[in-house]
Amino acid sequence: MNLSPEKKIAGVLVPLFALRGEDDLGIGDTGALREFIDWAAEIGFKLVQLLPINEIGADNSPYNAISALAIEPTTLQLGANAPPELTRAEFDAVLAEVDLEKLRRGGVNYRQVKKLKRRLLEQAFANFSARAGEDRKSGFRKFCQDEAAWLHDYAFFRVLMEQNDDNAAWNRWPAQHQSMERARTWLHDLPQDRRAAVKNRENFFSYVQWIAHQQWREIKSYAEERGVALMGDIPFGVSYYSADVFARRDEFVLDWAGGAPPEPYFKDDEFTQKWGQNWGIPLYRWDRMRADNFEWWGKRVHAVRRIFHLFRIDHVLGFYRIYAFPWRPRKNKQFLPLDRNQMLERTSGRAPHFVPRDDETPENCEANKRDGEEYLRVVLEEAGATRVIGEDLGTVPDYVRPNLRSLGVAGFKIPQWEVHDEQVTPGDEYERLSVATYTTHDHKPIRALWEEAFERPTATSEQSRFELAKIAVFAGFDPKIDKVDFEKDFYPAIIEALFKSNAWIAVVMITDLLARKYRFNVPGTTAKSNWTRRMQRSVPQLRSSRKTQARMRLIHELLEKSRRT
Repeated sequence: MNLSPEKKIAGVLVPLFALRGEDDLGIGDTGALREFIDWAAEIGFKLVQLLPINEIGADNSPYNAISALAIEPTTLQLGANAPPELTRAEFDAVLAEVDLEKLRRGGVNYRQVKKLKRRLLEQAFANFSARAGEDRKSGFRKFCQDEAAWLHDYAFFRVLMEQNDDNAAWNRWPAQHQSMERARTWLHDLPQDRRAAVKNRENFFSYVQWIAHQQWREIKSYAEERGVALMGDIPFGVSYYSADVFARRDEFVLDWAGGAPPEPYFKDDEFTQKWGQNWGIPLYRWDRMRADNFEWWGKRVHAVRRIFHLFRIDHVLGFYRIYAFPWRPRKNKQFLPLDRNQMLERTSGRAPHFVPRDDETPENCEANKRDGEEYLRVVLEEAGATRVIGEDLGTVPDYVRPNLRSLGVAGFKIPQWEVHDEQVTPGDEYERLSVATYTTHDHKPIRALWEEAFERPTATSEQSRFELAKIAVFAGFDPKIDKVDFEKDFYPAIIEALFKSNAWIAVVMITDLLARKYRFNVPGTTAKSNWTRRMQRSVPQLRSSRKTQARMRLIHELLEKSRRT
């Protein structure tokens, strides 16, 4: 696909789990994505942006996956002959034991959805093992050989999880399982029948990944046919409790947790305002990775570019330096009420700080820039012709954005955050090599800001009015917008301003596109709705809604007017 920044395009950001397909099993999947691609193409969008699709852990966060390379099995569309080994009778028999109507209502019930899809995949694998033709078996063997560098360790890790109540917390497993070396010895010492059972389960998890890669490559080809690019997402960090850390422990620093510095913008989260965001991701031992020619990073990029036409690196600032905590996130509540001296006493003098160095001196800035450029060049070399986007939001050192541009990496523009000398930067002054959007999955939708500011006062109403005033200025309004009608005046103006900007890609969050108030994630919280909230309507229902049809006609006109179609 031609994704040159010379041609401006527009896209929609939607979490896959949030989509409602015509025949989904309680969660958005590749089938629902196919329907969404059709809808987006009809409107005039040229891009669909997704969150990471790697296999999730117990917290269901796509940014805390148990594997940086394995695909999340619940993203698969499962039905009769999908995969080919699953018959209609077997599919119907499994579904007969489930209240599918209830499962499809409300948010994602991960426990039930995972159980259902696991049963269907296990049935398909049993059929595959018993009667697959030589062509199918040969295809599976080839996949396992091609992906051996990560697949074998991942499949064994998943077996070990099963041995430990599906818990990925490897440091709480029995001693015989707590390292790859010990676990291999444990496996070797098992009776032959138990070793065979373990091997069969490893083959099952490998089979699931084979099916996943087939479906995702097919959806990439389908998107191309519709003239729509798919944007993937690589989180900078990887979960502490992941197959990657378990198998390559010497490449990670495990006694520090990566995150982001204190950020006053997050009014919902007292801890973030005081100490920062503690994501719990282990730090990288870049020297060890360099000695291995950055093999693991190469695998990550290779995996994502096979499925997506371009990809975003979440927290690209981490390549330059990352904020590190001397405690794991589960201890955040203990540190929240402490002052700095109390914190230092609790941590034996170790304080949160930037690693490998801060940006307090020109020498440090130059060294951080040099490091970041080296690591990003590794990513870009493996990416080849695949375009790379860098999520460069938050506390951004002066050297980062010029360096990203010099490397050909597009950065982000959040209009209400692009303020210099107390002036909102006009959209026609944006660098072409940039992605403009008002919100991401972590932010309040525009309609929610509007409600807080003018309809239902809350503790954060003043902040919401402040943000909306800056958006108003960006869209050419007087910042005093309390008398403006949202639907008739504000919504069309802000969408048009975003599309008219000079940014290469203009992205609209699905909630902003539909003018909805719900959120998919509230950072720094353990809200039950995090990563479970689904769209209120399926794509067919959106198509049949007169109100949505009228809104999408407006969007289409604005896309054509701004020459992004």
